[in-house]
Amino acid sequence: MIDLSQARILISNDDGIHAPGLKVLEHIAKEVAKEVWVVAPETEQSATGHSLTLRRPLRIHKHSDQRFSVDGTPTDSVLLALNEIMKDNPPDLVLSGVNRGGNLGEDITYSGTVAAAMEATLLGVPAIALSQFYADPDRVKWATAQTHGPDVLRKLAAIGWPKNTLINVNFPDVVAKSVQGIEVTQQGRRKIGDDLAKGIDPRGEEYFWVGALRSQQTFHEGTDLYAITHGKISITPISLDFTDYSTLTDLQGELL
Repeated sequence: MIDLSQARILISNDDGIHAPGLKVLEHIAKEVAKEVWVVAPETEQSATGHSLTLRRPLRIHKHSDQRFSVDGTPTDSVLLALNEIMKDNPPDLVLSGVNRGGNLGEDITYSGTVAAAMEATLLGVPAIALSQFYADPDRVKWATAQTHGPDVLRKLAAIGWPKNTLINVNFPDVVAKSVQGIEVTQQGRRKIGDDLAKGIDPRGEEYFWVGALRSQQTFHEGTDLYAITHGKISITPISLDFTDYSTLTDLQGELL
């Protein structure tokens, strides 16, 4: 359990320090928490996954007393926030987002938004990743996340979750008043291949540009993808332990 009324919250993201979703998350956090800090990447870092910058130095830029940017990945930002910027006043909770676009199904393996929450969890701080799904990139319904975000955070904080688990929240692409409730879900599946754009650059060299995931219309009930496409807020607990225990037991029986 987390007492949000007395909590110090750290916010990060993968869309960058000036992203509209970060402003939405600041609004959400300030509605429920006592103190809010922001440490986010200087520029967009979408699909960077849980990557650290190891081959060059990182720099921190201070924008105000509790607002900083890092010229690195979301993972870098959370690492520096916890081990340097906030080392004397550690946060009680880390929030990542609100991402511009859903983080559903296999998205979580690529997502910098989820990676920021993952890094916080690895460092012992409870974390929640939040994303606003959209169908039309020109009409992202930020008000849906902003309206329902505080209630979602209060409910999660009152319940709590294990130390090796992060929480992945996705808001549906409907106006706030049309949200059909909250559903606790499992990770769905939809990856049937990436769209690749192929071309020739001005020097005559062939190049490839990775496009969006191919669309799929139907999903299994109980998954994050199913909930979102039915107008519900999806809440998925994600474990940091990737061990397949069933296969572990089988291999132990066969190999040992």
